[in-house]
Order: sequence, then structure tokens, then C-alpha cells
Amino acid sequence: MTTRRSFLTGATALAGTAALGSAHIYAQEPKKITWRLQTYAGPALGEHVIKPSIEAFNKAANGEMEIKLYYADQLVPTGELFRAMQRGTIDAVQSDDDSIAAPVDVSVFGGYFPFATRHSLDVPALFHNWGLNEIWAEAYGEVQGVTWLGSGAWDPCHFATREPIRRLADLKGKRIFTFPTAGKFLTRFGVIPVTLPWEDVEVALQTGELDGIAWSGITEDYTVGWANVTKYFLTNNISGAWIGSYFANSAKWNEMPEHLKTLFRLCMDSSHYYRQHWYWAGEARLRVEGQKLELTSIPAEEWKTVEDEAQKFWDEIAKTSPRCARVVEIFKQYNALMAKAGTPYR
Repeated sequence: MTTRRSFLTGATALAGTAALGSAHIYAQEPKKITWRLQTYAGPALGEHVIKPSIEAFNKAANGEMEIKLYYADQLVPTGELFRAMQRGTIDAVQSDDDSIAAPVDVSVFGGYFPFATRHSLDVPALFHNWGLNEIWAEAYGEVQGVTWLGSGAWDPCHFATREPIRRLADLKGKRIFTFPTAGKFLTRFGVIPVTLPWEDVEVALQTGELDGIAWSGITEDYTVGWANVTKYFLTNNISGAWIGSYFANSAKWNEMPEHLKTLFRLCMDSSHYYRQHWYWAGEARLRVEGQKLELTSIPAEEWKTVEDEAQKFWDEIAKTSPRCARVVEIFKQYNALMAKAGTPYR
């Protein structure tokens, strides 16, 4: 017969076994990974250039990982993003190399490198088929703490201004919000580059602190509200596509399981694809149907002065390092081939 003492002893043993088993089960459950990712874009633009892909990632990660998205300057000023990522203050970044002051020689080509591209598809073609992926990976492989994950294309670089630009001389003395390398190039034509936090640009245009921007195409001008505080859009551009990248803190990237790394890269590609059609459609539609900005143009023969000057600028950048020389040579060969290919490539 089972005595009360033996029953209680057996029950206690079973309970202990169950408790140990339960503890073992819980110990095997992976801890949820949480990232903080900051983009270069403000909230209105971020709705398009990154938010859909991050929401898709969080859904597909099925509770294993969550990426919390922050917009321009919300956690860290854009110019300090790279160092903050190295320190682990933030886990990942979407931006161009130039704006975040990436300490690599190829950062000069991020953002808008003048006339390196004419169309958005030039960017993935250059990276995936002309060797830029390998060069960027090489450059960032020399930097501790940050992993470069890949690049994609954004919109072209046009001027949106308070006063009309119809001749090259009209640029002289204009205070323009733009990217570091683009600004350096535009000083050759009398432009005064101005650096401001992204969220302050609209007010600066209203108050006259800025005369215009050379930061985007017409799609962004309408999306973020700059078309409300400028009057004119110059159809000539200094670059056909912005080169932007994704970066991650190396320790955080390395601790991710392979299936989540694959998922993140797929969501990057989804983001790149979305921008291809969103910008391409928007640039054409808003030139034709937009009611806020009057289109102006500098005559082609005069604008050629700017294109010719860009070639001199390229040669100057090529002298800064052997790796920069390799990139410039690729740009030259690529654009020469595109010119020979003709329409619709050039």
C-alpha cells in the first residue's frame, strides 16, 4: 500500500523533475534581439525609403528580433552616426557614407558624386557588375566596429530654390543645403554650401537663411514639404542618383543567426526596389502634374561647363588614394560604355 509519506515524497520528486524540465525548456528559448536603427531621412521621407522594409522585417522575424526605427537626428546627429554605431550607441544606420563622416577614402563617393550616375539603375549596375561592392567591402574591412552591408540608389540631385536659376551665374552666392562632397564641387560655381540639421531646413528656407537646396529630386521636395517653401525647380541635375548604404555595428551583426542576416538583406533589397519605382514615377509625374514648383533650365551648352568641370573634380579625387583612383577609373569606363550603348542608357 502507498503510504501518505511515500506519496508525498514521490510527488515532491516529480514536481522537482517537472520544475527542472521547465527551467531547461525556458533556458533553451533564444533571447529576442532588439536593434535601434537610425536613418538619414525625416519621418515623411522615411515612410517611403525605409519604413515598409523594416515593418516587413519585424513581421517576418516572428518575434525573434525587432528593429526599432528612428529618423534623422532623433538619437544622434547625422554627422555623428558612424562613430555612434562603432561605440554601439545605435546598432544600424541607413545613410550615405559622406553624410555620416565614414572614415574611409571611398566615403567621398557616397551621396552625390557629381555626374557619376545618370539614372538610378546605374548604382546597382556599378556595385553588382562593375566591382564597387568588392571595393566598398575592402575599404570598410579596414575599419573596426562597423560592417558595411550594401548600397542602393535613391533620387537624382536637383536644385529647388526661392529664386529662379536660368543661367550658371544665377548660382553665385546662393546659400544651398546639400551634401559635403556635392557642396565642395558646387563652390566652383559660387554656391555657398550650408550644413543644417535635416528638420531645420524647411524653416531656414522660410526665413531666408537658405536660398535653396541641392539635396534631392522633385519627389522628395513634395514629400517632405520643401515644395511649399521654394518656388523653382532646376531640371538640370548634378547627379542621376544618390548612393546610399546600410551599415551595422559589427558585434551586433555577427551575433545574429544566419537566417536573420538573410532576412535583413532581403528586406534591404525590398527597400532598394521600392525606391526605384517610387522615385522614377514621382520625378516624371510631379514635373508634369505638380502645381507648386515652376520648372527652369540652364541651356545645355552652358551646363556642359559644369559637366566638364566634374571631370576635373574626378581627377582630383583620384589622386587622394589608389583606391579612389580605382573607383574613378570604373566610373570613367562605365560611363564611356553607356555613352556608346546610346538610348536608353545615355
